Amino acid sequence: MFDIGLQEMLVIGVLALLVFGPSKLPELGRMVGRAMREFRRASDEFRNTVETNLHINDLDPPPPEPTPTVVTEPVATPLPSELEPVSPESASAGAQEPAPEHGEPFVAQRGSRLFHRRECSWVPRIAELDRVYLKRVPEALEQGFLTCPVCDPWEPA
Repeated sequence: MFDIGLQEMLVIGVLALLVFGPSKLPELGRMVGRAMREFRRASDEFRNTVETNLHINDLDPPPPEPTPTVVTEPVATPLPSELEPVSPESASAGAQEPAPEHGEPFVAQRGSRLFHRRECSWVPRIAELDRVYLKRVPEALEQGFLTCPVCDPWEPA
């Protein structure tokens, strides 16, 4: 930094020893070390401040364009164990849903895996456009549908 060699350092050390004495020299060394440390800290802080201020005028990279997403709120559906069983009396009384013109006893949802009896509590949740009406259990099984665990569709003998 100051281009001081070993000989110059020895001369400065001997002069400091003569001027300050052996008892004050360690204390002086500590003070010089602390002063150098504070100087380095201050210069680093100054350098960081200048660099930060120089980068203020730089343009930020543009944010990525958001992709359009469809946000739907989750529908809280009760678990099959939380559903109330449908008694044949309430089903025949029309408590669930009036039967449309389709006379098929089984209903499935397009893209779904399960098929239900018309009286099942899950049938009203299927939109009319998404419904697939089925006449017989074997027909539903051929199309790849599985039986509903709530209503357990079956055919009377």
